[in-house]
Amino acid sequence: MRKPVIIIALLVLVVLASFRTKSTDLFRRPEGWPKPVYNFKKHPLDEQKVMLGRVLFYDPILSKDNTISCNSCHLQATSFTHVDHALSHGVEGKIGTRNAPGLTNLAWSKRLMWDGEVDNIDVQAIKPICNPLEMAETMENVVRKLQMAGDYPMLFYKAFGDSAITQAGILQSLSQFMLTMVSANAKYDRVKRGEEQFSEQENKGYVIFKEHCSTCHTEPLFTNEQFENNGLAVDDELKDIGYMKVTHKSEDSLKFKVPTLRNVQYTYPYMHDGRFKTLSMVLNNYIMGIQQSPSLHPSLRKGIYLSSDQKSDLISFLFTLSDKEFLTDPRFSYIKK
Repeated sequence: MRKPVIIIALLVLVVLASFRTKSTDLFRRPEGWPKPVYNFKKHPLDEQKVMLGRVLFYDPILSKDNTISCNSCHLQATSFTHVDHALSHGVEGKIGTRNAPGLTNLAWSKRLMWDGEVDNIDVQAIKPICNPLEMAETMENVVRKLQMAGDYPMLFYKAFGDSAITQAGILQSLSQFMLTMVSANAKYDRVKRGEEQFSEQENKGYVIFKEHCSTCHTEPLFTNEQFENNGLAVDDELKDIGYMKVTHKSEDSLKFKVPTLRNVQYTYPYMHDGRFKTLSMVLNNYIMGIQQSPSLHPSLRKGIYLSSDQKSDLISFLFTLSDKEFLTDPRFSYIKK
């Protein structure tokens, strides 16, 4: 009688160990990275909530006419942004006012959106869902539609222990899924871990990067998570004033959140309004197109000079930030209910 008991106990331990490993894998802080801003102790990730968020992320039911999902503007293959147009497109062919930012390493983000309008990822999804130029829906109606969708009560029960569908549950599940999107296995990371080496051109580009770019695009996140004026000319049509819209302070005029350069090879078009289609165009603007203004970042006041070879070297280094594993990771891909 003792042998079956031991076998059963071992099986239970195996199952529990498997579950623990699976839960731990939901989020892993890369070695040498700073502590995340998000409070995981207060809101620990849960496998079923992440799964629910993943299903919701790909479901156009969140939009007014059931045509636009989060994935419509945030495609995994392009580091969860889009490349087919400069400004986000919403329901009924409406065009937004900004380019969709990538959804990468958000656990380290203090403020979200190009202008920092959102300071808590757990409520971030309200903005696109309720924006009349994007999903144009109300949270109340999203709840109503999900209640009538056969699979969602069961998914909410698995995630929250209650089949009741709530706004808080929707938003928390989406944030939990987005928090798992950690990109940290580009060639750059493998070089830092001693597994590979930069080519001669990449190494030259790295030196240039550290001299001209690293103040704002700080390693290892390749963003300082601040709002900066990088000298862009104001778009005559959009007239976007950036961070000043939130703070109402003149010194924040024309400042936008510094985007991560991780996977920058794939996240074109660039800038808050998608005005540049290539990295070469971005660098040309820093060389020849910087607009002087009181809020311009100090490091740009004297301009930047790069030769053609230096531009090529810098772009070569930026390509080492491409994490192809992240772009194809099945944990982040579409899943059926």
